Amino acid sequence: MVRPQLGHPTELELRILKVLWRRSPQLVSEVREALGQQGRKLAHTSVITTLNTMVRKKYVRRVKAGRAFLFSPRVDESDVSRRILADVVNRVFDGSARAVLLSLFDHRAVDPDELKELRRLITQKAKHQTET
Repeated sequence: MVRPQLGHPTELELRILKVLWRRSPQLVSEVREALGQQGRKLAHTSVITTLNTMVRKKYVRRVKAGRAFLFSPRVDESDVSRRILADVVNRVFDGSARAVLLSLFDHRAVDPDELKELRRLITQKAKHQTET
């Protein structure tokens, strides 16, 4: 059975993108080493296969460098995170920002500095919406 295209990266593809967003271009061996340091030890062929799939999906580009290939991201980190978050908000929370925040506060402790920053951002957003 063919897996349907979700419109955003799989978990492994996202891990690889995070590696490449931090530093690119990188060789397959460098990507594999970075994943290994994160506790995700994969065979060299698995990393190559995933990177080639990501090239076909247009998530990364590959450039020949001698006998090897260098990989770099074609997609922007903020665009990917925005698409994934929008998908979760719509599918899980029926588009409700309130439900997202309530769930977040129920499942994760928020330190006082984060809470203060969230209040500031909410106030800023509310002010901006009343001005427009």
